[in-house]
Amino acid sequence: MNGNMLATLLPLVLLLVVMYFLLIRPQKKREKQVNQMRSNVRVGDEIITIGGICGKVVKTKDESLVIQVGADKVKFEIMRWSVSKVVENAKPTKKVSVPSSEEETEEEDAPKKAMPRRLKKKAAQEEKAEEPESAEEAAPEEEPAEEAAAEEQK
Repeated sequence: MNGNMLATLLPLVLLLVVMYFLLIRPQKKREKQVNQMRSNVRVGDEIITIGGICGKVVKTKDESLVIQVGADKVKFEIMRWSVSKVVENAKPTKKVSVPSSEEETEEEDAPKKAMPRRLKKKAAQEEKAEEPESAEEAAPEEEPAEEAAAEEQK
């Protein structure tokens, strides 16, 4: 009876061992890699969520991320576990520049402020408005000559 019982349980035990090595172990490895990838997400990484949303990581927290999505740059918060994959890792940039003149160093030292689009447009319009004024200021000597020529024609 012991031999009969051993012959009955042996295929079942072998089946469990094979299932462990073919299914359970690789799944645990994959899960470990995914958890490592999710914990290594940094600011600047481009990600795809499990819902299919593509975005760029703007801020990281313990269990959540703030991502920026679309042309309007809408920001919203997602949980770390909802990251499907990292498309592009953020590359640390080292800024190495040799300034050729003092003007460039002054411009680099001044803090750059981000301006909304409408303010950028307004500033551009003001610059365009200043250009004709400066052209008029630079050419007041020509105006009397033009006026005299116009009066002569009358």
